[in-house]
Amino acid sequence: MLTRTADARWMGDLKAGKGHVKTGSGALDGAYSFGTRFESAKGTNPEELLGAAHAACFSMALSNALNKAGHLPDHVHTVATVTMSKGDAGFVISGIHLKTEGKVKGLAAADFQQHAEATKKGCIVSQALASVPMTLEAKLV
Repeated sequence: MLTRTADARWMGDLKAGKGHVKTGSGALDGAYSFGTRFESAKGTNPEELLGAAHAACFSMALSNALNKAGHLPDHVHTVATVTMSKGDAGFVISGIHLKTEGKVKGLAAADFQQHAEATKKGCIVSQALASVPMTLEAKLV
């Protein structure tokens, strides 16, 4: 079994407070705040980190699926856009849009699309976020 860790510390109230988040590996170590989450202040936020995790997982999983099908990709690049909306009960993550492109010699665009759709359902982070509506745009370059 693999385990991964990250930790976050918040100090103060919601609007004036500030936080710090870091990963166990040390790859990420940064500030977050009300401004970084709900405005455009410099720093990270939970939704951005969620998007990064999803994009990374999706790119790896799609590359693996293509390779297993006999098509070694030159690259797979994915952008995950996480949307947060305010509803009656407060803020919710209301959607995730995956935009992926891959360079794969000898593969038809329809086959790339099929592998991308299967990966959208099957990658580990997609499965963990299955309650969030997801859309996919896949392009072979």
